[in-house]
Amino acid sequence: MSDLTDESHPEGPYDRLSQTPRSKLSNTELSRFIDFIEKLEEETEHSLSLSHGYREMRMMLHLMRNHLAGRLTTPTSLADASGLSYGTAKRGIESIIARGLILSRPRTKSGKTVSLHPSPMMIDEWETYAHRIKGLLGPLFGVDPVSETGRRIFLDAAATDHVISPPAVLSARLELKGGLRGLIHADPTFMAMHNLKQQLESIFGLEIHNSARSIDDLLKAILANAGRATSRYDLVACDLPWFGELASKGILQPLDRFMRRDAYDLSDFHPVAVQSTRYAGQQYGIPLQTTPELLCYRKDIFEQAQLEPPTTTEELVKVARRLHDPARGRYGIAWNAARGTPLGHTFSFLMAKFGQPIINLRRRQGGYDFQQAVGEELRPMFQSDAAYRACEYMLDILKYSPPHILNMAWYERAQSYASGEACMAYNYTLLAPLFELNKDSPAWGNTGYLPHPVGNHGRPITPIGGYALAIPANLAEERVESVWTALRHLTSANMSKLYILNGSLVTPRFSVSQDPEVSALSPLIEVVDDMARKDILQAWPRPPVPGITDVISIAGNEIFEVLDGRRSIKKALSMAQDRADRVMRDRGYY
Repeated sequence: MSDLTDESHPEGPYDRLSQTPRSKLSNTELSRFIDFIEKLEEETEHSLSLSHGYREMRMMLHLMRNHLAGRLTTPTSLADASGLSYGTAKRGIESIIARGLILSRPRTKSGKTVSLHPSPMMIDEWETYAHRIKGLLGPLFGVDPVSETGRRIFLDAAATDHVISPPAVLSARLELKGGLRGLIHADPTFMAMHNLKQQLESIFGLEIHNSARSIDDLLKAILANAGRATSRYDLVACDLPWFGELASKGILQPLDRFMRRDAYDLSDFHPVAVQSTRYAGQQYGIPLQTTPELLCYRKDIFEQAQLEPPTTTEELVKVARRLHDPARGRYGIAWNAARGTPLGHTFSFLMAKFGQPIINLRRRQGGYDFQQAVGEELRPMFQSDAAYRACEYMLDILKYSPPHILNMAWYERAQSYASGEACMAYNYTLLAPLFELNKDSPAWGNTGYLPHPVGNHGRPITPIGGYALAIPANLAEERVESVWTALRHLTSANMSKLYILNGSLVTPRFSVSQDPEVSALSPLIEVVDDMARKDILQAWPRPPVPGITDVISIAGNEIFEVLDGRRSIKKALSMAQDRADRVMRDRGYY
């Protein structure tokens, strides 16, 4: 097996599908139930004179436990688990396979060696069995299983109507010479995928090789790979705003033919994520994560200071001033102010606060239309009133920021907030595990979340970020079908839940947010899901159109000179407009 390789310096230390039936049992419950049944089986064997037959229960327990843990099961290991002679156990295994409860999958092309996996039917039977036993145990001991006491004693059940099953293995291993090759982003979701590598390899029946990059290096690697005769990678992770440019250049494969053939349904995904991965009426990616940028604030500090959370830019500046106390090592707010792409993101989002996208998009009800943007609608808007006000606002909050603010990017601002240094932070939910899942952080359990405070002419919005998986246009044709299968499974609800249970806190799917095992992890899950349903999540502040990455980079470099005190706002915006106009004209966008 190959490990994930980090070929860059990332911002932080994070380097309808299988059709598995929707379960009413959480992964934790099912695992605990299997342990219980094993003990029950042992006690039954020791206490009663019974004929054990093929001891199928022991084999099923072994198989289910290995599946949940992502461990490989072979006929030999399953026979050993039964406690029977190999010949007797072999006949028992063959009987279970014949009944459709075990999938026997070749591990090699010759088919001489196989791995064994529980079929969806077997997983469904065990979930049903667990519920039936649970229903019997409560009355037996005088405890109502649905009571609070019953939940603690009998499998700790939650409201289980929306619980998503663990992913089942593919019925046939993927045939991809050299394994599945991915070019990914170095963040908690992809790190969760890396930590689940053994389980994912078991599901797909092949090795997985991933190369992790920081955001700028990832885009460079995707563009470099597009220049090759044949792609080095089967799947590439793309930041949502890149899709317009990458699709317009023919770097990604359209997925519509596969989606039509397989009746692939996108209705479970956040609409804004789906829209961001489309270009010119075609779908080029499947969302893997939706990560809004929110205003995080310390509820405990606000309560102590008797302050209300800010909903406007003016209120935020006042609050930041009140909380700013450098003598105690405490600062008002952390944000992306590092030169280049980080500051460019901040600028585009702040322009949106003041009611104007960074380019001249056509206004529509509820926002701006980026899906049909052409010609003058792609012209940068650095000379607008919103651009000037965004710069003024940054200079205002600069006074109440940590001293290293001009070197602060995505990870650094999240860490500043997580450590207790900053009382507020603009932060992508992608990095919320630094304080939502870290009990040592003073922000743990003390964080409130808000949409971006608005400026004049603005309305409450939450700029959306995130990544989607796409297939390179120059991928060898013989690999495409298997890669499409892998793409569908890696972005499934079952997988998305698995990533969250292993360190991520973001999902682009409504069904995953509603899973009680997921929503119990952090209040952030429900906050984002609610924003998605209310259409507060918006992509137009950083729209997926051709040329947007250049415009954002120009903004982040020219406006940095303002923050660093070397250039006036008016001069910096004029230079940014000239540079951006030249780039967009040279590329024929208008």
